[in-house]
Amino acid sequence: MINPYKVLVHPDVTEKSIKLIETENRLAFVVSRDSTKQKIKNAVEKLYDIKVSDVNTLITSKGIKKAYVKLTPEFKAEEIATRIGIF
Repeated sequence: MINPYKVLVHPDVTEKSIKLIETENRLAFVVSRDSTKQKIKNAVEKLYDIKVSDVNTLITSKGIKKAYVKLTPEFKAEEIATRIGIF
């Protein structure tokens, strides 16, 4: 069993990620480099008790891996962001 705290390093709080929360129902996380999309999806669903419809990842020029997690319509990214302390 994977440890979700090893997959998700911390929420990514930038102007871009706040805009994604408000407009596209997405959350952004900095994740460990060896985590896969499936591991990220499982970790987010397990930690926050929500359903994820899609995960996009990228590695920045500084070598940091970020994941953009789209929630299913019945969950609101703003509510989850408030719960984890982004807002």
